[in-house]
Amino acid sequence: MPKLPFEEVVALHGPTVLRVCRAVVGSVDADDAWSDTFLSAMKAYPQLPTDANVEAWLVTIAHRKAIDITRRAARGSVPVAEIPHQAARGGTDDRDLDLFRSLAALPQKQRFAVTYHYLGGLPYREVAAVIGGSVESARRASADGIANLRRTQGTIQ
Repeated sequence: MPKLPFEEVVALHGPTVLRVCRAVVGSVDADDAWSDTFLSAMKAYPQLPTDANVEAWLVTIAHRKAIDITRRAARGSVPVAEIPHQAARGGTDDRDLDLFRSLAALPQKQRFAVTYHYLGGLPYREVAAVIGGSVESARRASADGIANLRRTQGTIQ
C-alpha cells in the first residue's frame, strides 16, 4: 500500500497531535509544538517505511518537540510590564483548559501515559516506547492517572 500524501497525513492526524501537544505543554505552546512536529515530520516522511504506524511516529515526534519547548521555557524567563491576572483564553474550548489543568496536576509519567494512550490513541506498547519503561508500567501509569483524574473530578467517592 503506498504512503498517503503528506497533506493527507496532516489532515488525518493533525487533531490528535494537537490534543497531545495541548495536554503536554498547555494551550499556549501547543501550536508551536504542533508546527515543530509537522515540520520535522515533513522532512523525515519520505524515508518513513510504508508499513510504519504514522500516528505513533507523529506522537513520538510531538513528545520530543514538547520536551524541547519545556526545556526552552525552563532556561529563561520573559520579562513583562505587568503580570496578567488570568491566562488569555484565545478562543480555546473551556473543556480543553479544564482537561489541561487536570492533566497538569498529575505526576509526569501518569500525565504522559494518559495523554498518549487516551488522547493520542497509542497502544500501551507504543506508549512505553515513547515515555520509557515496560508495557506494564505504561499501563499502570495510565490506570493510576485515570484514577487520579476521576478522584479529583469527583466521579469516584
